[in-house]
Amino acid sequence: MIYGYARVSTKGQAKDGNSLEAQEKALRDAGAMEIYTDAFTGTKTHRPELDKLLSVMVAGDTLVTTKLDRIARSVSQGSDLIQSLLNKGISVRILNMGLMDNTPTGRLIRNVMLAFTEFERDMIVERTSEGKAIAKLDPDFREGRPKKYSAAMVSHAMGLLKDHSYKQVVEMTGISKSALIRAKRTEGKD
Repeated sequence: MIYGYARVSTKGQAKDGNSLEAQEKALRDAGAMEIYTDAFTGTKTHRPELDKLLSVMVAGDTLVTTKLDRIARSVSQGSDLIQSLLNKGISVRILNMGLMDNTPTGRLIRNVMLAFTEFERDMIVERTSEGKAIAKLDPDFREGRPKKYSAAMVSHAMGLLKDHSYKQVVEMTGISKSALIRAKRTEGKD
């Protein structure tokens, strides 16, 4: 059986052909009959769908993925995972690299490519940290996601709650019930 594995770090990721849809198409074109997908960071050793896939694969099966960084983001993690699959008689095919094998040359190439993958990830983390540090110098910087509703909108909705149900206020303002409940809870603390 040929299994495919696709992963994105976030549900919205779609650049450089890394979207789940693009990966799934490439995997199907490569003969994958069943595809497992995760929207989960590659730095975690355990990813829900990858764990399921690894539990169903048996000797003679093939794991196909589009790029090496889809299954691992570090040398140790990737090397251990691929080696354990090869030891079980499971073939590993990386579409942009070819078939992984258990020869000394194969292990060298795999580990060099995994080192580049780890380096790339480390550089992304470093650039993100630097950018955040620069952004924090701005006095208007606010950590986290921007507020979806202005204070005036929430205040208006709180006023409407005095004479209307949550459902009615949600329909009138578009502010979710959970946001209204949080605002009401916060209002009670003042």
